[in-house]
Amino acid sequence: MSESAPREVEHEIVVKAPAHTVYRLIEDVTNWPHVFPPTIHVERLDTEGSSERIQIWATAGGEAKTWTSRRELAPDALRITFRQEVSAPPVASMGGAWVIEPLTADTCRVRLLHDYRAVGDSPEALAWIEEAVDRNSRSELAALRDSAELAGGTGELFLTFDDAVRIDGSAEDVYDFLNAADRWRDRLPHVDRVELREDDPGLQVLTMDTLTKDGSKHTTESIRVCFPRTRIVYKQTRVPALMTVHTGEWILVEQADGLVATSRHTVVLNPGAIPQVLGGTAEVADARTFVRNALSTNSLATLGYAKEYAERKS
Repeated sequence: MSESAPREVEHEIVVKAPAHTVYRLIEDVTNWPHVFPPTIHVERLDTEGSSERIQIWATAGGEAKTWTSRRELAPDALRITFRQEVSAPPVASMGGAWVIEPLTADTCRVRLLHDYRAVGDSPEALAWIEEAVDRNSRSELAALRDSAELAGGTGELFLTFDDAVRIDGSAEDVYDFLNAADRWRDRLPHVDRVELREDDPGLQVLTMDTLTKDGSKHTTESIRVCFPRTRIVYKQTRVPALMTVHTGEWILVEQADGLVATSRHTVVLNPGAIPQVLGGTAEVADARTFVRNALSTNSLATLGYAKEYAERKS
């Protein structure tokens, strides 16, 4: 039985930013989690000339998925084509292109093209893919527009920082502590409730209620990508009001004089929420300080308990 022809769809948006600014945002896959809401994490697997292979972890249809793609970069033509090498069911194959068309010196049209087939040409699977592609494409184009149009003025809203602890224990034990987040309510005093789902090994959905110093409670949901013994990367899909984006990473590096465990946070602040959360006179600088203190306090507490756990076992 022959395969049906792939479905083809196109979405577009006009962006009030130079075409090359928009192209650079699409080209830099490492920054996608901070630009595109569905994207959790991206790894560059290899690069050769204008061709690169990447692995993407993202949400589609409300589910966490991962796949590998090959991209062909054409900066002079302002075009990037992509083709999934290994797709995640129910997708059998998918590819497409980003096409940027200058309209004026400071305005461009972005077209996002997709072609796809479903496993077994199932009508139900095709409908699922169609809805996921439509939702993600609209979300990504709107987010791309916002990022490009605000590119010159978002520096103070972007915050990234590390907290590190030296541990006289093994990376395996520290990783086990960080990976087993379903046990954090019993192990971490700032965690009031936790739910962990891991339908695919190494891809976790983590929902938590955490307590801050003032006793207030925050509910967050994160999708975590776990790389055994070395790191856990995550993105919050449900963030506190002061943030529009929050990604993080637990990094374990074994050195000659011991293990260094680092917590890295990257945050994009939500300026509209600052008055209601911190008071009418608060400014962006106050929000930066508040967010850093809150996140660092909890991260260092987690690393402190991980240190005790690992050193007790060593």
